[in-house]
Amino acid sequence: MDFSFTREQLMFKREIIRFAKKEIVPRVEEHELAGKFDYESFRKLGEFGILGLHFPEKYGGQGADVITTVMAGEALGEAGVDGGLTLSYGAHTFLCADTIFQHGTEEQRMAYLPRLASGEWVGCMGLTEPDAGSDVASMKTTAVKKGDTYVLNGSKMFITNGPVADVALIYAKTDPEKRHEGISAFIVEKGTPGFSAGQPLKKMGCRTSSTSELFFTDCVIPAKNLVGKEGNGFLMAMQTVEWDRSALLAPMVGGMKCMLERSAEYAAKRVQFGKAIGEFQATKRKLANMRIFYEAS
Repeated sequence: MDFSFTREQLMFKREIIRFAKKEIVPRVEEHELAGKFDYESFRKLGEFGILGLHFPEKYGGQGADVITTVMAGEALGEAGVDGGLTLSYGAHTFLCADTIFQHGTEEQRMAYLPRLASGEWVGCMGLTEPDAGSDVASMKTTAVKKGDTYVLNGSKMFITNGPVADVALIYAKTDPEKRHEGISAFIVEKGTPGFSAGQPLKKMGCRTSSTSELFFTDCVIPAKNLVGKEGNGFLMAMQTVEWDRSALLAPMVGGMKCMLERSAEYAAKRVQFGKAIGEFQATKRKLANMRIFYEAS
């Protein structure tokens, strides 16, 4: 069995690297220092086709396979795109949009996916709570059905894209007695009465990715905003997280290669004691270890 990348995949990866180095990377330092989400760069990712790469064309995507989709993220990291923007890209594409694609109705897909794939709208996913991290079944946010609506109450914590999202995929308990089997997923749009985002949290890294709390106070949404079936939210979330973790690791691997190349270039130029520091054994060892970690990844 041949696991080599195809010629088309490698060409596409090179195209992404060229695009990112020209359109995205020059803007990184400014927004990282300011700690601000870069809307323009995010929309450029959409225009290039990265945000909805694996969606069918009718939803604004290109119908790419899994390998090509993950490779696109690796290319962004290799080009030098910061971890904040790739984190926002991952949460938007794989935690929010992909869940709608995989489990939503055709009406939901047509209403949201084209706007999410183009970058016109930013998406987020609300699962984590102040008292419910890995133990998802402990979440306290509820969704009570009233007629043809659901009423949401509760809060979410550490939500990537929270302050900038136009649409949020929110997990809440529709049957608290069933724990994880009583969790369901809902689409909540920005501006819905009773829905608000907290101030962006201050972070040491990934500062171009906006993160905040989300609050729901008697937030009424149409029953048609339920994604999938009642009680299937936990299984949907676990499936989504698997996708997201694979896709988010790819930019990190690409970033490792970028840092290795930059370090080797600097070591060849920096001169101390009459020769380039790259000729010293201690520096060679550091570069060799970096290469080992990259190859192992």
